[in-house]
Amino acid sequence: MNQQGLTRRTMLRNSAVAGAAAAAAFSATGLFTAGTARAATTTGGTLPYPAGVTDTSHCTPEVAAIFRDVFSAKSRHDAAGFLSHFSTTNTVYIDASLGVAMTSWQDLSTFFTPFFATLPAAALSYPLRIVGDTCSAAIEFMDTPEFFQQEIRALSTVTFDRNRKIVRWVDFWDGRSSLKPNTIGSTYPSDFGDAKQNVSPAVVKAAQALQAAFAAGNAAAAVSLMSDDVVHEDMATHTRLRGKPQAQRYYARALGKLPYGPGAAVVHVAGGGQGGGYEWSAGSVAAPLRRGHTCIELDQNGKISRLSAIYDASLFSEAAYQSLVGLAAEAPLTTA
Repeated sequence: MNQQGLTRRTMLRNSAVAGAAAAAAFSATGLFTAGTARAATTTGGTLPYPAGVTDTSHCTPEVAAIFRDVFSAKSRHDAAGFLSHFSTTNTVYIDASLGVAMTSWQDLSTFFTPFFATLPAAALSYPLRIVGDTCSAAIEFMDTPEFFQQEIRALSTVTFDRNRKIVRWVDFWDGRSSLKPNTIGSTYPSDFGDAKQNVSPAVVKAAQALQAAFAAGNAAAAVSLMSDDVVHEDMATHTRLRGKPQAQRYYARALGKLPYGPGAAVVHVAGGGQGGGYEWSAGSVAAPLRRGHTCIELDQNGKISRLSAIYDASLFSEAAYQSLVGLAAEAPLTTA
């Protein structure tokens, strides 16, 4: 593992006891860019991150407003504002790629307060897509390189309590896409707070049916759940398909080798009537990978119109990774 990934993991794990020393250690190891730390500011009440970048077509206005506030505070490096969105009595924040969990509001405060204070103004974090409601949601977001010296594009699940405070946040990102190799160690979390679910039955039904088809290696059953113009994305292999015929051919080639194919199972679901995300335990073919996440968007008929899978492909060998990438290629053409 590179020094950046190791340092981030170490500091997250030690955040509950390290306090302000965490930020000092971050800076000492060179994780942050040099320069005087200063908070990003807004002008005239505008967003501190680029306007118009967030796809809110499959979420409620209320949850869009919550995440706008969350990421505005994060981009302003306003720890108090950011932390105000988390439950003070019952919260967990997990980085599934690094295998690090913070299991209380105090852990979050101890880490994020000194961490935000070290960031340069150019360090921004903003939502790209929100799928769900104020019960729970899947959210795609990015951290600019000024946060961790590499661009991080995450697809996370977030669960709220009845007061619309966050009780569970799990980040998934691909280390290979971020040029950050990760490892699975003996301290990788065994408890992801999966019992914390507050989710629409519609997205649970869709997630369970889709993953059952994937686990069975049944390409036809999988596409029967999808709209005609479905979009399939694999964020780790940089694969994008459109339409049921393309998707079915891909699944016929790929499901036996994909980490969310045979042996994988749903372990947590988040989202509302327009879609959400489900976390899955990986099949044995994907060892040492433990866990991944698939975001699904639903159309008016409850069909899956878009699905986006993410997992940490940095855990795979180069040969295994290239094999997964190659699955997107169509079979050789034949002449009549």
